Amino acid sequence: MNLSDECVCSIALTQVPGIGRVWAKKLVDGMGTAADVFRLRTELPERLSGVSRRVADLLDCPQAFARAEQEVAFMEKNRIRCLTLADEAYPSRLRDCDDAPIVLFYKGAARFNVPHVLNMVGTRHATDYGKELCATFLRDLKALCPDVLVVSGLAYGIDIHAHRESLVNHLPTVGVLAHGLDRIYPSVHRNTAVDMLEQGGLLTEFLTETNPDKHNFIARNRIVAGLADATIVIESAAKGGSLITADIAGSYHRDCFAFPGRTGDLYSTGCNQLIRDNKASLLLSAEDFVQTMGWSSSSKPVAAEPVQRNLFFPDLSAEEQHILRILSEQGDQQINALIVATNIPVHRMNALLFELEMKGLIRVLAGGMYRLL
Repeated sequence: MNLSDECVCSIALTQVPGIGRVWAKKLVDGMGTAADVFRLRTELPERLSGVSRRVADLLDCPQAFARAEQEVAFMEKNRIRCLTLADEAYPSRLRDCDDAPIVLFYKGAARFNVPHVLNMVGTRHATDYGKELCATFLRDLKALCPDVLVVSGLAYGIDIHAHRESLVNHLPTVGVLAHGLDRIYPSVHRNTAVDMLEQGGLLTEFLTETNPDKHNFIARNRIVAGLADATIVIESAAKGGSLITADIAGSYHRDCFAFPGRTGDLYSTGCNQLIRDNKASLLLSAEDFVQTMGWSSSSKPVAAEPVQRNLFFPDLSAEEQHILRILSEQGDQQINALIVATNIPVHRMNALLFELEMKGLIRVLAGGMYRLL
């Protein structure tokens, strides 16, 4: 067993029977690394609250390491990157979710920790209306905010159209898979997937030899939601995976938008319900979206330097000063953008923003944007 390789240890931890994804992340967060989870497994009950001796015993699992070594060999052969929670390239927005994967497998050229990330999801039975919405939105978005990363699930319908229209408009796009990187499902999307490797990439939490079973798609949806600042739903029936993604995005406190459709249209029912139930904001255009998210470059206000404010609030912490400096230099920002820029965890960021708001230094705008006063 290689207890010094974080990639091997992270993969092995996912293969230990009885350790689910939430507990795996708690263990890594508590110990700092997956390597330390295994190396200090006998000390876990004393070091971490809620960890029983049974958990420590479960971690004595040589077969998990054998499977991890097998996966690493495949990765090295196929130039696949292993992203652990300790890796700076691991998606920062996703890292702050309680059920985030402790390891991801990635092949491609896109970067995840860019200022603007959205996901586009919808029905697998896209109509001409949905396809046109997808094409028009991404074409206009490219003109308004050309550095956006577009995420979807490489599935039939809206997903694959989102990827293809992103490629047409030279926007980086990442497909999140419900299986390992030893296959492409559905296979008819292979050519698009190959093109995405040059202008985006493919991402998964699943090891090779994993079948694209139904429950894997539900697990995949949480990654789609967690990677992005906002979820956009384009066409959905009353039930479907895109509505699950929207619900998960809401649980992560991410923005959610939906394009409306005619009442009575089967594949607009879900979107109309999201809007009616206040689970998604009404979306009519890329301009609407960019303005609501505060992604427009013209929205940056002129602000005084945070150091001047220290004269009135000498007790500002280094973290608070860092946040104010970002808002001063870059203008209005969403919480996810601030987390990426400062590398402050989401729970800590929420507390800091509340304190700064109470001190009268910032205020919250529509779309969850924060502005320096």
